Amino acid sequence: MPDPRRRSENLDAEMTADTDAAVAEGPGAPASDRVVGPRMPALRHGVAVLRFLASKPGPVGAVAIARSLGLPRSSTYQILQVLVDEGLVVHIPDAQGYTLAVGVFELGSAYLRHQPLELLARPLLSRLMMTLNLTAHVGILYGHETLYLLKEQPARATSLITEIGVRLPAHLTATGRAMLSMLPASQVMAIYASRGVFVQRTERGPKTLRELKALLARDRERGWSVEDGHTTDGVTCIAAAAVDHNGIPVASFSVSFLSEQLPEGEAHERVGVAVREAAAQLTRRLRGDPSALVPRRV
Repeated sequence: MPDPRRRSENLDAEMTADTDAAVAEGPGAPASDRVVGPRMPALRHGVAVLRFLASKPGPVGAVAIARSLGLPRSSTYQILQVLVDEGLVVHIPDAQGYTLAVGVFELGSAYLRHQPLELLARPLLSRLMMTLNLTAHVGILYGHETLYLLKEQPARATSLITEIGVRLPAHLTATGRAMLSMLPASQVMAIYASRGVFVQRTERGPKTLRELKALLARDRERGWSVEDGHTTDGVTCIAAAAVDHNGIPVASFSVSFLSEQLPEGEAHERVGVAVREAAAQLTRRLRGDPSALVPRRV
C-alpha cells in the first residue's frame, strides 16, 4: 500500500514545480497558468477548483477541470480527492463529474449566521409577525438541515419546537424547502447524496429524492413552500426564501400556526404572499433580484 506521507510529499513537490514554471513564464503567461505568490500552491489550486465548480450549473469532469485551470491531471485528481474527503466536493457517478458538496453550504451558512444577516432580517421578521399575528422565523440551510436563527412571536403564541438554534431536516420544513427550491438540481442532489438522509418525524414528508423534487417543483410554481404536519402533528408552516446578488438562497422567512387555525385556501395564500414579500425585501437589502422569487412553472 502506498505511503500517504510519500504521496503528500510528491504532491507538494509537483505543485511547487508547477508554481516555479508559472513564475518563470512571467506576466505574459495565460491567467490559468499563473499563480499569484510563491506560497501554498496546492491550496491556491484547491481554491481555484472550488471557484471553478461554483461557476458551473452542473457536475464537471476532472479532465475538463484540469484543462480549464491549466493544472496537471494527476494533481487535479488528487486535489479533488482531498476536497471530497473534506466534504467540500462530491463526485456524481451518473454525471461522471464533480460538483460542490454540503461542506461548502455549511461554510456559507456559518458566514450567514453572523450579525449582518440578522440585523437586516430582524426588522422585517418583526413586521411580518405583527402583520399576521403569528409566530415567524428566519432560518438558513445547514447542510441537509434547517437552522433557525431568529424568532418573533405574538403575546399568545402556539408552543413550537422551532426555537432559535434548533436544527430540523430541511426536506421536512417549509423553511428548508423554500431554499432548496431555489438551488440548481445538481446542488440538491449533492445535499441528498448520502444514504439515510431522508429521516422522518411524522411519516408525512418526502421519503425519496423523487418525492422531494416533485415538492420543490410545486414550491417554485407557487412562489412559497408549505408543510402541514411534516415536523409536528397539527402544525402548518409557510415559507419563502431570499436570495443574494448571485441568486443564491441565503435565508427563509417562515410563519407557523395550528393547522385548524387557518384552513387551506385564501388564508394560506394570504400568509404565502406576506412571507414572499418579506423575502423580497431582504433580497433587495442583499442587492439581489426580487424577480427571482416570482412564481414560475418548471
